[in-house]
Amino acid sequence: QVQLVESGGGLVQAGGSLRLSCAASGRAFSSYNMAWFRQAPGKEREFVAAINWGDGRTSYTDSVKGRFTISADNAKNMVYLQMNSLEPEDTAVYFCGVTRFWRGSRWSVYDMNYWGKGTLLTVSS
Repeated sequence: QVQLVESGGGLVQAGGSLRLSCAASGRAFSSYNMAWFRQAPGKEREFVAAINWGDGRTSYTDSVKGRFTISADNAKNMVYLQMNSLEPEDTAVYFCGVTRFWRGSRWSVYDMNYWGKGTLLTVSS
């Protein structure tokens, strides 16, 4: 059974940095893709970044390009989201999800097969 557990959320001031982690277990993930989504209060869950665990290719939504970096540690089955230059608009619950299929630049919540329960990031102005 696949399990995803996010951690690392918290309260940070605008302009600050934080790293989120997602621990994956339950299968071999070398041919899978991991993505981070986020959901702000009253809004739909939206794509943030994705990485292919096999070849390391990445994808980002435009609003985080140059500020966020997704990475993976295959040996530990961990995926990270390094977030720099944080803005109040980044405040959301951040979820990690996994899917067999690479979606390029267009990712949807419906693409993901498994989800974690999320971790809350609050960016104060």
